[in-house]
Amino acid sequence: MTTDERAAAERLLAKRDLTLDLARVVCVLLVIVVHLLFAGVVVGDDGITLERTLEVQPWFPAATWFGLIMPLFFVVGGFASAAGYGSARRRGDDPEDFARVRLARLARPSLPVFAFLALVLGVAALLPVDPGFVDGVAVGVGSPLWFLASYMLVQALAPFLIDCHERRPVATLAVLVALACITDVARIASGEMLVGLPNVAFVWLAVQQLGFWMHDGWFRARRWWQLTLVVVAVYAILLVVVRVGDYSSNMLANQFPPTVPLLLLGVAQACLLQLLHRPLSALMALRPAQAVVLLLGSRLMTVYLWHLPVIMLLIGVQLVLPIPLSMPGTGQWWLERIPLFLVVLAIVFAMSLQLVRFERVPPLAEAPPAWRTIVAIVLFIAPPFLVMVLGLDLLLAVLGVVGTVAALLLARIPLRPAPRGRLLG
Repeated sequence: MTTDERAAAERLLAKRDLTLDLARVVCVLLVIVVHLLFAGVVVGDDGITLERTLEVQPWFPAATWFGLIMPLFFVVGGFASAAGYGSARRRGDDPEDFARVRLARLARPSLPVFAFLALVLGVAALLPVDPGFVDGVAVGVGSPLWFLASYMLVQALAPFLIDCHERRPVATLAVLVALACITDVARIASGEMLVGLPNVAFVWLAVQQLGFWMHDGWFRARRWWQLTLVVVAVYAILLVVVRVGDYSSNMLANQFPPTVPLLLLGVAQACLLQLLHRPLSALMALRPAQAVVLLLGSRLMTVYLWHLPVIMLLIGVQLVLPIPLSMPGTGQWWLERIPLFLVVLAIVFAMSLQLVRFERVPPLAEAPPAWRTIVAIVLFIAPPFLVMVLGLDLLLAVLGVVGTVAALLLARIPLRPAPRGRLLG
């Protein structure tokens, strides 16, 4: 980090609530832990078998009520969008410029990932490898890509919904919640999972609205006992909803398509974050904590997008060398997850020394017509949305490359990694 970058980082730290940055980093690190605990490999007489070790544990469904933290990521993202859009309006930027910057921050780091996946799956198709095994690995590696479609969608609609929130905060949130409930009812009544796909928008948009409320200070203005009562009430409602409705007690199963229980978790997690604000603020007053959060936060998309390919590559190395593999679910296997987590983090960090330049947004050219930005967003969203519905394969990886490149070109966003010292604030 150069002296100018370090000074800019210190000015940034002085102006922002670092507990939110800490929450984002913890969310991504927890995702890595969960995926490591899912990655069980068994080598037997019938060949190599992949299993989701964590998910078969009897206590796993209960753990997801507290450990599924993606709603919190969307809450924090909503807070950041409200703050960023407010700054953009003070500068006189158009909503399209706000959307272009968000597109750049998601699409640019996604491009090398899609290219890597297309290359690996293309080579695998030419090798004498069991197609079923390759398909299983591809679906697992592609599972985090749903986030790109969902997060880009809510970020693109943030300017409109922030305006709605400023005029009618209660009505806007109520309409989104109602639409999410109606979609769930339609899905349950039809018995067809795909009927619930509109909640990719409605649930995450409603959760994002909570971030707008947080930015307004609504959660901060509540007393600790009021927030605690809300948390207790939300979990009580969640218990009733799961028992009465057609919802799994495993919250992870309620993530595709997103359902109302995730919205309830978002409310509880927003309250819990505020309840923990004082101790988390004390933690983030420490220089070492600031350094870790700043270091990881500046390359968070790289860490998120590359951790599963790295996990799978490490498993491949173990199979090829061969290095003895512990039986998934045994005490030895659980203990091995700790050093493996550190190895994955170290490798992804080493990769980020070059890849982080894709996360940095260089100064953008003059904005194109609004229709081009809208088409660009749709082109970028479409491949990860299809991956979310169908699972990753070679065709969708190639479409990811094509769609991302087309989106960046249409929106006049540079494809090349950003040079140092020429970045948007």
